[in-house]
Amino acid sequence: MKRYHVTTFGCQMNEHDSERMKGMLETLGYGEAPDPDDADLLLFNTCSIRESADSRFVAHLGHAKRRKRENPDVLIGVGGCWAQSVKDEVFQRFPFVDVAFGPGQIHKLAEFLTSDSLTAQGYFEFEDFPAQLPTKRAKDLHAWVQISVGCNQRCSYCIVPSTRGRESSRPFDVIVDEVRRQAADGVREITLLGQNVNAYGRDLRVGGKASPRTFAELLHAVDAVDGIERIRYTSPHPQDMKEDVILAHRDLESVCPHIHLPLQSGSSRILKAMRRTYNRERYLDRVAMIREHVPDTAITTDIIVGFPGETEEDFEQTLQVCEEVGYDGAFTFIFSPRRGTEAAGMTEGLVPHPVKVERMERLVEVVQRRAHDRAQRFVGRTIDVHVEGPSRTDPSRLRGRSPHNKVVNFTGVATPGEIVPVEILAATSQTLAGEASLLATATAR
Repeated sequence: MKRYHVTTFGCQMNEHDSERMKGMLETLGYGEAPDPDDADLLLFNTCSIRESADSRFVAHLGHAKRRKRENPDVLIGVGGCWAQSVKDEVFQRFPFVDVAFGPGQIHKLAEFLTSDSLTAQGYFEFEDFPAQLPTKRAKDLHAWVQISVGCNQRCSYCIVPSTRGRESSRPFDVIVDEVRRQAADGVREITLLGQNVNAYGRDLRVGGKASPRTFAELLHAVDAVDGIERIRYTSPHPQDMKEDVILAHRDLESVCPHIHLPLQSGSSRILKAMRRTYNRERYLDRVAMIREHVPDTAITTDIIVGFPGETEEDFEQTLQVCEEVGYDGAFTFIFSPRRGTEAAGMTEGLVPHPVKVERMERLVEVVQRRAHDRAQRFVGRTIDVHVEGPSRTDPSRLRGRSPHNKVVNFTGVATPGEIVPVEILAATSQTLAGEASLLATATAR
């Protein structure tokens, strides 16, 4: 049996794409090799959102080059956003690569592997929606379900529209049918995926006519599937965060009390330069609506530090929003230009790297302090925890995830996949700690 090894970089969409690659390869008779040195096919599913992902991938590719030198029969494939972004030069820069493909052309890997001549080939065309492929899930009780591809936003710093194409929604009934199949296979938690999930459905057509469906409708339909106990989604855009979606969090038992609402900057001036299509006031209005309808919901975010033109006053406005909102967590990034984006050509008001680092330190302090404050609301409560396995810091304890997407380390007896009530005894900015209380009834979903 030939064996494959997949290395994944980047977001949850890439994780799902890798599961689809694995499922397709196993239908072709390949088996998975845990160690890349034992594989006949080395695949890299790449990310191009940040420079650090590029650097890590290139380092891994150096190891693959050595494998190829030692054994010319080893096949090397590069897929994902980085491959799409350098499609015109990937084989010139890395002549030892056998096949390269963009995120929308994963299925072409099978065509390549079953062809008579395995010469270097690249597949980078955009399609309305990628081909349906089998998946090999990393977790038995959790499944990713892709609801759309691409993005119609034009954020000045983002490379995604050029690597994943225009927004395209998957048919409503096809999504619901897939969720039903997953539930029948024992899946209890679903994560809906898209570049902008809450814009879902606006482009759907039936018989040549518009037949829009809303993301809120989809949440209601997935909630109605027997066996699905938790629904998550990523990532939404503040512009499209409507009241009907927020009310779905309030009214639907399985929709988890967690909303990831990217901020990027607290300055309306910088948001305009980023082409984010909302300002500070509009963003805070969305937060106020969430707090009004579902006050216990965890809100997390993304923030970029040091965008071109960001002044100290602009950065202070970002800190003010973080203080006001009190995020449960945040992904914070120092701006790095991505080639082919508008921001890469901005030359005025560039922020020196030492200033970026100093601002990042101040931002992290505010985010973690407010997250710690917010986490204290869980202490003394009993919350249902989806068990994932042993704690990473203490193997004698268990680790799981709360409906609010907080990591919970706890003592008790349970197996991965179980949902058990846990009494929360302590909380930090990032994790909760407690004891399993199997006789208790959880006070939160």
